Amino acid sequence: MTKVFLMCILMSAAALFFPFLARITIILVVGIAIAFTLYFFRDPNRNIPDENRTVLAPADGKILLVQPHVNKVTGKSSTLVSIFMSPFNVHVNRIPLSGKVTHLRYSPGKFLMAFDPKSMESNEKMEIGIDNGEIEVFFNQVSGFLARRIVCPLNKGETVTSGNRFGMIKFGSRVDLLLPLSASVEVKPGQITRAGETILARY
Repeated sequence: MTKVFLMCILMSAAALFFPFLARITIILVVGIAIAFTLYFFRDPNRNIPDENRTVLAPADGKILLVQPHVNKVTGKSSTLVSIFMSPFNVHVNRIPLSGKVTHLRYSPGKFLMAFDPKSMESNEKMEIGIDNGEIEVFFNQVSGFLARRIVCPLNKGETVTSGNRFGMIKFGSRVDLLLPLSASVEVKPGQITRAGETILARY
């Protein structure tokens, strides 16, 4: 965000040396860029459900998929829940399950459109696993066509709390969760989620 503001300041300063109409156009573009940046990086508070044995949505967006899934980490015994985040969603991610971070792995990759099913495997992503002693949930921050930076400051072995902020994916992306079969999924494709508020599953 700092880089955007610095660029806007430089553009505004440069506009002084242009003719009047060009100057107005540049200032208008700068204003739109600042407004969009402030809108994109908004971070509203959330009402975290006071319920035990739940898995919360780690991202704002729309449910793309709810289906059985075979994964190299979880094997055949998992359910995939995919959330698509448009550039207009809040992009701050939240912890879906209280517990200990057991798995962290960054994988470089492509930048396919986030709603493309192939992006789940082919795109740049950060894999995260959390275990609370009863269930273990894996989820991936997946970059999109516009998203070129994944922010994840978590550390392996760290204890985390459900609903807390932990990172973000910038400018459109998706988050894929792998839930054990023992978890009862509460959402359907097309449903809108709010990070830290929407209950995705119960166990």
